[in-house]
Amino acid sequence: MARAKAISGEVIRVRGARQHNLKNVDLTLPRNRLVVFTGVSGSGKSSLAFDTIFAEGQRRYVESLSTYARQFLGQVDKPDVDAIEGLSPAISIDQKSTSHNPRSTVGTVTEIQDYLRLLFGRAGEPHCPQCDRSIQPQSIDEMVDQILLLPEGCRYQLLAPVVRGKKGTHTKLLSGLVAEGFARVRINGEVRELSDNIELDKNHAHNIEVVVDRLVAREGVQERLTDSLRTALKRGDGLALVEVVPKKGEPLPEGVEQERLYSENYACPVHGAVMEELSPRLFSFNSPYGACPDCHGIGFLRKFTEQRVVPDPSQPVYSAIAPWSEKDSSYYFSLLYSVGLAYKFELKTAWKELSRTQQEALLFGTLEPIMIEADSRYSKTKGYERKFEGILTLLERQLSDAGGESARQKLEKFQELVPCKSCAGKRLRAEALAVRIGPYGITDLTAVSVGECLRRIEALMGVDSTGEALMSSRQIQIADLVLREIRMRLRFLIDVGLDYLSLDRPAMTLSGGEAQRIRLATQIGAGLTGVLYVLDEPSIGLHQRDNDRLLATLIKLRDLGNTLIVVEHDEDTMRAADHIVDIGPGAGVHGGRIVAEGGMEELMAAEDSVTGAYLSGRLSIPTPSERRSSNTRRITLHDCHRNNLNHLDVEIPLGRLVAVTGVSGSGKSTLVNELLHPALEHQLGMKVPFPNGLAEMRGISAIDKVIVIDQSPIGRTPRSNPATYTGAFDPIRQVFAATVEAKARGYQVGQFSFNVKGGRCESCGGQGVNVIEMNFLPDVYVQCDVCKGARYNRETLQVKYRGHTIADVLEMTVEQAADVFSAIPQAADRLRTLVDVGLGYVKLGQPAPTLSGGEAQRVKLATELSKRATGKTLYLIDEPTTGLSFYDVHKLMEVMQRLVDKGNSILVIEHNLDVIRCADWIIDLGPEGGDKGGEILVCGTPEEVAEHPTSHTGRYLKQVLIQHPALPVSA
Repeated sequence: MARAKAISGEVIRVRGARQHNLKNVDLTLPRNRLVVFTGVSGSGKSSLAFDTIFAEGQRRYVESLSTYARQFLGQVDKPDVDAIEGLSPAISIDQKSTSHNPRSTVGTVTEIQDYLRLLFGRAGEPHCPQCDRSIQPQSIDEMVDQILLLPEGCRYQLLAPVVRGKKGTHTKLLSGLVAEGFARVRINGEVRELSDNIELDKNHAHNIEVVVDRLVAREGVQERLTDSLRTALKRGDGLALVEVVPKKGEPLPEGVEQERLYSENYACPVHGAVMEELSPRLFSFNSPYGACPDCHGIGFLRKFTEQRVVPDPSQPVYSAIAPWSEKDSSYYFSLLYSVGLAYKFELKTAWKELSRTQQEALLFGTLEPIMIEADSRYSKTKGYERKFEGILTLLERQLSDAGGESARQKLEKFQELVPCKSCAGKRLRAEALAVRIGPYGITDLTAVSVGECLRRIEALMGVDSTGEALMSSRQIQIADLVLREIRMRLRFLIDVGLDYLSLDRPAMTLSGGEAQRIRLATQIGAGLTGVLYVLDEPSIGLHQRDNDRLLATLIKLRDLGNTLIVVEHDEDTMRAADHIVDIGPGAGVHGGRIVAEGGMEELMAAEDSVTGAYLSGRLSIPTPSERRSSNTRRITLHDCHRNNLNHLDVEIPLGRLVAVTGVSGSGKSTLVNELLHPALEHQLGMKVPFPNGLAEMRGISAIDKVIVIDQSPIGRTPRSNPATYTGAFDPIRQVFAATVEAKARGYQVGQFSFNVKGGRCESCGGQGVNVIEMNFLPDVYVQCDVCKGARYNRETLQVKYRGHTIADVLEMTVEQAADVFSAIPQAADRLRTLVDVGLGYVKLGQPAPTLSGGEAQRVKLATELSKRATGKTLYLIDEPTTGLSFYDVHKLMEVMQRLVDKGNSILVIEHNLDVIRCADWIIDLGPEGGDKGGEILVCGTPEEVAEHPTSHTGRYLKQVLIQHPALPVSA
């Protein structure tokens, strides 16, 4: 008995796992080891790792809580498994955790921003935001002299801040103020009598200032002002507020601020700029005390811009303004006509031929009133004279007055995020930006790459060029612990290959792999032991150069005393694993079994293991014997200078498979997604502005359309599925409508759709299930009692084709359906392309949200493959090998080569060496990531890149080309 307990403590036992396609799997995993789950896509890896092992660990934790606590937590269904023994508390580090909150940054996610706020809030040196002088305490005499400068007769009151942004009713404070003899307070900007019954909401933050005195600026007030100011400073802990209160209906005196804060602690001797006592919240862009007052800490404002509103300057004025060209806008046409008369241009003139003065008059308005010609259809008067507000101002008003959501969405697409003018995109108020430690403000550390930030943090402990210490002994004493924590977290980010990111990078712009590695770095910093970590392909988006650092990080996490289960296809990760589990042998219904288990030798020796066959060399992806030759068709980008791209000129040959490579952060996505793609859409007439950071693009005449194939879902509702997306379901429904039974009943094609009334089951709306909400328990999906999950009503299901109902067809795999409908070319062609890309195991009716990113991408590829080729299409594909095994990459390469053979062009961003060595041409960026990247290292065939002396890609590519020499393409 004791021995059994010991064994169960050393292993994790799974018994009878049947989740999704798993076939009653029994598995024993060693604890405190790095375990890799591998196998072809759709074989059941994620079902076993995430939906069974992790889900059960999470469920057991949630079950241990009270029912009250459970209603606030995301519920986890009990997985279909008989038993799991030896399970530790589980943490999932997947790729779906990227925040979509614009306030979330790399710094906030890793908590480095919190340590920086603490550092500057406790050890920072304030400076004047205007003149950069070091701010020193201000004396009462200096304050009095400045207040006496108010114009004669100006009414003002002295306030003492006693509560600043704190929640509570503050009843005791208010009663104490009455006892001290005060009569009035200003609460949240409103002056109230203390004799009134003041009740405050305890759940809201309040600002409370005591009204110490009310004065009028005139001769002889100095003595009273000095006494009152001394009282205000004493009651306000060194702070006093002067509020100018003009008589009702009177404006503020010219050049006078409504409010001005005075402090005994810090103030600029020249400008009088006052700095509150430094605190961490002053450096938080998520706090009203630290955030820029204009952009509220976002750093950007959504505005209508000339580039968006006038995407094609070659158009005449009347049609160049995109928001007004899409509808009958006779009123706006008359406005433009009136400006044309005043500024001497015709509406048929191209926008780019107008002078800058004429363009600015249209965009920003006229300085002088002009005659506005009235539309004769709405008015019989000749017109009226007034200033023209400008197109951008009118659009802002249109947006604010927009009644419906659709009207707002139409206008919002002409807006873009522009940096806030007040803070220049730095998110913080001027007072916070003016605080420094040594030579650095807080944004000097967050705006640079993680690697450079670490160098600057370490330099703070040293001396400058003159030999003087950058920090005082007091600052060093305060900052020592904080700097140690910051350095440790920055090193963790570097260890997982993210040294090119900056701390102010918005989390919503991170890829799934980057977000996952950030969470991984955070977990290492937490230093937990005895935890089960389940990771989903942490090597995604990582160059081979950085793989070693990532593996070292995983091993460090394991050595702390944790168990790691990693779902992975990367060969280096498999070779570093302590234990490998290969699931397969095929995908979907052909998978769900343990094919091989143990070390690398057992995996390579397993006859049924497809992964082992590729690792041992029994199967391989062939290297083409010839590269497609160059032709005259090419797209040329001149002077690319966005983000870290360093004024590049790039030539992209067409009619070939071109790979853009380089280490993470070298500029690949910037070049393809932020410059090339919008530039192509602009020149193809998509009403997209030409991108900033690109001087010119040539060669657009060689292509007629551009298609982006990414890993976004093919649909966001369960009603969307591979059959509807590829268009295969339309001919299938036509086949059913053409049967004798359907014609006899008078059924049309719509009878066989589960999305419209007619043939679908109305009890469940064609979904096959009804959702029952269970409050603090997870929602329960109950099979529809009427149709029993078939989606259609009884009459529709009586129509059959070759013995199958339309509901049977949706339950078929793509392979089965391709056989059944082999005589129907319109359906068979689409279904065969799905089989060709390795998706034969997917059910036709499988809901789109349940498809993985790689599966969704291959559905899109298959859809494109089944279309008639024009030979002038450019496909932009971003890391298509994400989530794909060796076998799936082999299938993918065959599909991509077929697309190029039809005369099309493919530009692929990729780290996978199997894809890179099969490309015709490579554009390699580098040499490093972030500010050390953005250069073109080498362009050429894989053989030419492999010989480049400084290319990281070339170094690894050379090893692969030696292992897989050129073979005939047909091999």
